[in-house]
Amino acid sequence: MRFDNSALLIVGHGSTVNPDSSAPTLAHAAEIRHRNIFADVACAFWKEEPSLRDAISLFDPDTIKSVYVVPNFISEGYFTETVIPRELGLKGRITERPNGQVWTYCEPVGSHPMMTELLLQRAREIAPGVPETETSLLIVAHGTDLNENSAVAAKREAEKIRALGRYANVLNVYMEEFPLVSDWKVLTSTLNVVVVPFFISDGLHSYEDIPVMLGIIDRRSTLSAEAKYEEVFRRGPYKIDDRSLFYARSIGTDARVADIIVEQAAGGQTNGSRN
Repeated sequence: MRFDNSALLIVGHGSTVNPDSSAPTLAHAAEIRHRNIFADVACAFWKEEPSLRDAISLFDPDTIKSVYVVPNFISEGYFTETVIPRELGLKGRITERPNGQVWTYCEPVGSHPMMTELLLQRAREIAPGVPETETSLLIVAHGTDLNENSAVAAKREAEKIRALGRYANVLNVYMEEFPLVSDWKVLTSTLNVVVVPFFISDGLHSYEDIPVMLGIIDRRSTLSAEAKYEEVFRRGPYKIDDRSLFYARSIGTDARVADIIVEQAAGGQTNGSRN
């Protein structure tokens, strides 16, 4: 697979609070750059530099004739449908710039079929040897009232894994809409519970907010962000009410997300040629 005279732009959310939130996006970009598939690979962020609007002029139109934009986002929601197109000046799936560049807007990483296997693998890694038939699997997403589609990806993955019949129970739960992750004790009855955050990075949500909701760290904790990270991800399983709770890192930190990004660009290439 080659993208001659083409660039890849990976779009992330970024954070003004937690600089590590962009780490997975940058790592995936470095890996793809190393493969020499594209003439150029760059990142842009909503909350960090380079900004989305700056990204419009990142690529030299004399050498880069096409740009594939892949949102490193879990869900098809407010950011992928409203913010990114607006900030990048995209008019649809295919946008031709005045300088002659053709920009193709691709699907977000969270919509790729490979996500199902990544979630299953992460669950197995965090709870090795634990019988799946005696375990509940919780896929945690943010949830929001800005766009009803924001919870669709987690629901879709939970339904796909549930259909496999491996786990005693598979639930999609949320931070800001029902069913809430904080209600995990009443939502599940198994002795083992595996929780996988369906997020791009291990930011404040994954090492602070969700652990507080699960009851594995105290909201009043005075530990630094780095210490909380170490505390949350290096301990486990957590013993709560005679039950074992296994808590994984965010799915977007998996190295194979780089493969998904390339495949989403390839899908955009195919759709673009048809258009």
